[in-house]
Amino acid sequence: MLGKLARQHDPNVLVGFDHADDAGVYQLTPDTALVQTVDFFTPVVDDPYTFGQIAATNSLSDIYAMGGRPLTALALVCFPEKGDLTILERILAGGLSKMIEAGCTVIGGHSIRDDETKFGYSVTGLIDPKKVLANQGVRAGDALILTKALGTGVISTAIKKGTAKQEWIDAAVLSMTTLNKKAAEVITGKAYEVHALTDITGFGLIGHAREMALASKIALQIFSNRVPILPGAIDCIKAGNIPGGLKANRDFAECMVGYSAEVPDDLKALLFDPQTAGGLFIAVTPAQAENLVADLRALHLPAAIIGRALGEEKPLLQVY
Repeated sequence: MLGKLARQHDPNVLVGFDHADDAGVYQLTPDTALVQTVDFFTPVVDDPYTFGQIAATNSLSDIYAMGGRPLTALALVCFPEKGDLTILERILAGGLSKMIEAGCTVIGGHSIRDDETKFGYSVTGLIDPKKVLANQGVRAGDALILTKALGTGVISTAIKKGTAKQEWIDAAVLSMTTLNKKAAEVITGKAYEVHALTDITGFGLIGHAREMALASKIALQIFSNRVPILPGAIDCIKAGNIPGGLKANRDFAECMVGYSAEVPDDLKALLFDPQTAGGLFIAVTPAQAENLVADLRALHLPAAIIGRALGEEKPLLQVY
């Protein structure tokens, strides 16, 4: 839809919606730019406080995915007119706890009556315009690193159906409430030669890898047996707990994927699973990849090298 709209020409817009990037970047001075993003969604877990934490973690993620530092946030609330306000209070409290952890100040928001609860934030951050990490810039030979495990979408679907085991829920909640803050600080704070960065959210691993490949005009190779997976995720797929977003992602992006014969069908499906507050997806010079993974794992993240960048080849995404 955005492609059909008239383009605004503002030289201060460093990153717009041209390449489906994670957030917009607007330059204020030679050394300062704003990073802006917005995200909100319906509950993915039963506990209101936890839902608020997940929504905040997810909203903050796009700022980190650009290499920025979150500064302020505005809450977006949809809540039933006759709903229990104690529940809303818990949602807001959960969200605030993560904003405090991120050092991001909530300065207001907006609420409307809605039969279905929805919650999230519009977040504004700061970044050095010379250090913006977009989803384009991948170079042939780059190592591809993922910082979190996949599976939050299928596990959330199992939660809604009442079939998720508690250990699956606990692992998924821990992942969805872990800020990408420390991972981003490692990526931007050390002398790593990172060429591109994004986060894995609603379009799944393949969807966001597609965006990175298209923006960089380069093919990506994914080693499916190296992709970290949340406990229970494959079980959820086998049981048919497939979210609508997974099917939509697959319909949209699978035409650009080539598989080797060894990739199991369940794992193929998981690569399209829409993630909530997913991990960072990093393209880094190969000589530094192992050290970067070691630094990320020191943060108790299941980071792994899951692929590499090729040349200008077809298919655009090659899964082995």
